[in-house]
Amino acid sequence: MKIAVVILNWNGKKLLEQFLPAMLKYSKGDADIYVADNNSPDDSVAFVQQLFPTVKIIQNSENGGYAKGYNDALKHIDADIYALVNSDIEVTENWLKPIIAEFESSKDTVAIQPKILDFKDKSKFEYAGAGGGFIDFYGYPYCRGRLFSDVEEDKGQYDDNMGIFWASGACFFIRKEIYHQLNGFDEDFFAHYEEIDLCWRIKNEGYTIKYIGTSTVYHVGGATLNQANPKKTYLNFRNSLLSILKNVPNKYLIVVLLSRFILDGFAGVKFLTELRPGHTWAIVRAHFNFYWNIPKFLKKRRKTNTKSINYYQSKSIVWQHFVLKRKTFDEID
Repeated sequence: MKIAVVILNWNGKKLLEQFLPAMLKYSKGDADIYVADNNSPDDSVAFVQQLFPTVKIIQNSENGGYAKGYNDALKHIDADIYALVNSDIEVTENWLKPIIAEFESSKDTVAIQPKILDFKDKSKFEYAGAGGGFIDFYGYPYCRGRLFSDVEEDKGQYDDNMGIFWASGACFFIRKEIYHQLNGFDEDFFAHYEEIDLCWRIKNEGYTIKYIGTSTVYHVGGATLNQANPKKTYLNFRNSLLSILKNVPNKYLIVVLLSRFILDGFAGVKFLTELRPGHTWAIVRAHFNFYWNIPKFLKKRRKTNTKSINYYQSKSIVWQHFVLKRKTFDEID
């Protein structure tokens, strides 16, 4: 089984200098390493070519964000499995072996993520993926080990292997044939939520997505766009609505969208009470952009296999977390 680890880079020379050595050390013999550069203005490419000559370089002609960046780069890579890894990920010894074993033993498993811990505090799970992703009825994502901003300490509670709804784009493994069969990431998303949209389409096709807790990586998080940036809020809210429009089964679509309009309004008010008006305005902008894109995404919906699958693990994670004050995954009904 041929594995290609593909690190998407934009202006990330310092991150590559910090994390490429461990990647090369702990992937030797198991995978080919690529850096896909999104037309960086710094000297990232020259730096990698000089210090890490075994790393293969793909140079994209523009910065198309996460979605287009990977779609463009993966056209040039021959492998059975793509491992899409953020440039701010530190891998560990034997991180690939449990994942390769799962792909080899289960043909229905088409996407995988490892355990993702916080590089800044290695005793805790990391926001982007943690112990595997799920989604509620209203399209809000959450993880084992992370409910909204509440992150759990890693006590071995998620050292298992299990089916999940979505795998984190911070460290995302997928079979090449499925990636291209589903036309990869939706480039209209640019960045954020595109992996959830792709995983939703994978689930609609009846395939399995797994979390492998015996493989561990550490994620810096926010190295490109941190949580305090309103642009991140804008992309998350907009792309969540667009993914709902594409993927939610017909019988739920109207009630989910109307409910989200109300719930997102409450989120905007919450940001105002926290004296973060930029994030409130980001939600307003996200909704207007969503309305503008409705015709385009209805066309995409007609090409999507919107099966009536039971996509949600909890009816409302907002209710569970903010009203019932449940802080950990195991407390959720």
